[in-house]
Amino acid sequence: MKLRLWVWILVVASVAAWPVVGAPAADTNVVIQDAAGMKFANYPNVPTCFTGAVESGDPAHGPSVFLLKGAAGCKVPWHWHTPNEQVMIVSGIAKMEMKDAKPTLLHSGGFASMPSRHVHQFSCVGVCRAFVSSDTTFDIHYVDKEGKEITLDQALSSSKMKSVAKMK
Repeated sequence: MKLRLWVWILVVASVAAWPVVGAPAADTNVVIQDAAGMKFANYPNVPTCFTGAVESGDPAHGPSVFLLKGAAGCKVPWHWHTPNEQVMIVSGIAKMEMKDAKPTLLHSGGFASMPSRHVHQFSCVGVCRAFVSSDTTFDIHYVDKEGKEITLDQALSSSKMKSVAKMK
């Protein structure tokens, strides 16, 4: 009889303690913000037709998430990043092109994930918005068709030349 009483006491005590022990730790990095109040700006070494606003973190010093806005036809030519990158389309339609893969149109909710140093390019078919997440300091390295690193200006002029050639 005493054994049953002790078992019952232990069960009740365990059930009572579970919410405290099993509760998640308080998160000191809670972020809540509305896009309407965000300040969008140009990012260094990114075409000026794109602007962004930091949602969390600091792209210049570590992991971050930012909201990217692009004008219709705006393009980030072939490039890669040191961090792993994830992109999720919020609105509009974007074209994602990966090295050695077919181009893909991404609509609202569309998602792309690129490992570190994976060559890709991104363009807005119409006005588009996307969340961009990097797991470490954000950087961007443009490349030519052979994979050799080039400047943003060289990448943009090469991209414009290809667009003009397609129109002829």
